[in-house]
Amino acid sequence: VQLQASGGGLVQAGGSLRLSCAASQNIFSSNVMGWYRQAPEKQRELVAIISSGGITKYADSVKGRFTISRDNAKNTVYLQMNSLKPEDTAVYYCNTDLVGPDYPLSGYWGRGTQVTVSS
Repeated sequence: VQLQASGGGLVQAGGSLRLSCAASQNIFSSNVMGWYRQAPEKQRELVAIISSGGITKYADSVKGRFTISRDNAKNTVYLQMNSLKPEDTAVYYCNTDLVGPDYPLSGYWGRGTQVTVSS
């Protein structure tokens, strides 16, 4: 396992989903981990990041609705998404922090998980 996101699906507006991402030890390690998303016809964007010590940062569009967390013992990062909106529809990816435009420290993008929010 390098980076494996799961937990996406189809949900009605106002609903919730919890995404999980298992990462290899060499990727997870002490790195900042984040969730990103890419909607159709749009560039990939940062959703939330979390440091190895638990410091978090969120995109303004998801503040108060999404919560990122990590389990360092399991090399897993989570994204709890509440009060979902149709505009949250996207493919969600987990990865390390970025070191360049759309270029993560890990060096590659794994397969994401589709989240679709119906109105």
